[in-house]
Amino acid sequence: MMMLRPIRMATDANSFQAAAPGASTSHSPERCSNMQLAASLNYTLIPVAAAVLGAAIAAYRRPGPLVASAIQHFAAGVVFAAAAGEILPSLKHQAALWPIVIGGGAGIIVMLLIKEIEDRNEGQTGLVTLVGVDVFIDGLVLGLGFAASAKAGLLLTIALTLEVLFLGLSLAAELGDAAVSRARTVGIVTAVALLLPAGVAAASTIENLSLSVKTGFFAFGLIALLYLVTEELLVEAHETPDRPWVTALFFIGFLLLLVLEELMG
Repeated sequence: MMMLRPIRMATDANSFQAAAPGASTSHSPERCSNMQLAASLNYTLIPVAAAVLGAAIAAYRRPGPLVASAIQHFAAGVVFAAAAGEILPSLKHQAALWPIVIGGGAGIIVMLLIKEIEDRNEGQTGLVTLVGVDVFIDGLVLGLGFAASAKAGLLLTIALTLEVLFLGLSLAAELGDAAVSRARTVGIVTAVALLLPAGVAAASTIENLSLSVKTGFFAFGLIALLYLVTEELLVEAHETPDRPWVTALFFIGFLLLLVLEELMG
């Protein structure tokens, strides 16, 4: 009797293997890339759902400043742990100085440019556009994480889910202040959240590029995550007077992601 060989998925997101009776276990690079992209896009449904949930909550009952600050501190700790624990070690192991300098420098320029545009633009359209750019960049970072490994992609999914949840809450609250209807608010946030899988799909196009180019993109992603923590989440969180338990949530989020990383092996 012929025994069926199980389907296996390697921990490296770039390696997918499947076996069937009488079939070869090898796949073309294109098919492996498509399988990886499909898996990555499936994971993006989690942060997209979180953004829509946050918008629905804020549309009907806006969280108070203390609750918002607590969410920001916790999300910042988780995102910082993902950057320090997953992307930074990968860059250090590449030992490619100039791609890191160029990619990191590009990240600094883009983040500062976004901040400058944000400072100069006010109103509903400008806000939605800038949040959309943020979400798209989050998708690029998430796609880069899955390109590195399935483990890195999963941990970044957890981190960015919390961040996108807060973006959904914030954007919905701002639209509510502008007298936008609840249904339209949720619809706008949903459309913006869908830029996350678009960013993941865009990141998949670097799969077949040279190692130096991919290293540059990883450096860009690292800067984007650090900017998110230091210049967005924590800056906004500190607009509300801190309490010890709120401040502690940053470190709790950081430690929880490190513990999860160790448990995943």
